[in-house]
Amino acid sequence: MKHLMIFTTLLILSFNSFAAEPNWSAYAEVLKSVSQATKNNVKLALVDYRALKENGKLEAVYRQLSNFPVKSLSNKEEKLAFYINAYNILALKMVLDHWPIDSIKDVGSLINPVWGKSAGDIDGKTVSLDEIENNILRPMGEPRIHFAIVCASVSCPDLRNLPYTASGLNTQLNEQVQQFLDNADKGLRIDNNRIQISRIFDWFEKDFKSVGGVEAFIRRYRADLPKLPLKDDINYDWNVNGITETQSSVMVN
Repeated sequence: MKHLMIFTTLLILSFNSFAAEPNWSAYAEVLKSVSQATKNNVKLALVDYRALKENGKLEAVYRQLSNFPVKSLSNKEEKLAFYINAYNILALKMVLDHWPIDSIKDVGSLINPVWGKSAGDIDGKTVSLDEIENNILRPMGEPRIHFAIVCASVSCPDLRNLPYTASGLNTQLNEQVQQFLDNADKGLRIDNNRIQISRIFDWFEKDFKSVGGVEAFIRRYRADLPKLPLKDDINYDWNVNGITETQSSVMVN
C-alpha cells in the first residue's frame, strides 16, 4: 500500500510537470492593468500601457510565451486558449514596443500594415498578428475567437481581465460574445428601425456560416431583438485602448 501511494504521488507530480498549458499567473498579473472606462464615448476595458511600460511585467510574460513548446498542446481547446492569449500578449507587446502611440495601426502603413509585421517569437518561430489570426485561429472553425482576440483598439472586444484556459474556454468565449453584443457603443444597438452591428461581422462574415450565419449567431445571444434588418455599420474606432498624451479618458466605476 505504501509503495502504491508513493507511485500515485509520483504519477501526479509527473502529470503536473508536463501540463500542456502554460502557467498563466504572470499574465494574470499583467491583466490587472485593465479597468473599465469610457474613451471617445465608448465603454471599454482600458489598458494602462504607461504602467506596463514602467513595471516590465509584460516582458516576463513574453519570454514565457516565446519559450513554450507548442507541441505539448494536445487538443483544440488547449490550442485555442493558448493562441488567443498569445495574440493578445503580442498585441500588447506591439503597442508597448512603440509607446506612446495613438493607434496600433501607426506602427505600420498602408503598404506595410502592422498586422503583417513581426510581433514576436513563439517556440522559436517569428510570427505576426496576422499569422496567428488567419493561419492558426480562424482555420480552427471557432467564430467566437473574434470576440476574444483584441487588436488594442477602442472598438475591439474588451481585453478579458483573466487569461483564457482550455477548461474554461467555452464559458469564457460565450461571456465575451454576450458582453460585446450587450455593449451598444461598439457591439450592437437598435437605431432608426434597424439593428446596427460591429463591422467585425462584415470582415469575418464567412466564419459565421458554420453556425448558421451572422444573424443566427447574434440572435442566439440576443433573443430579445426585434425583427429588423441588420446593418454592420457601427463606426470602428482604431484609437488605442489606453490613455495617451494626446487623448483623454474619463474613468468610471
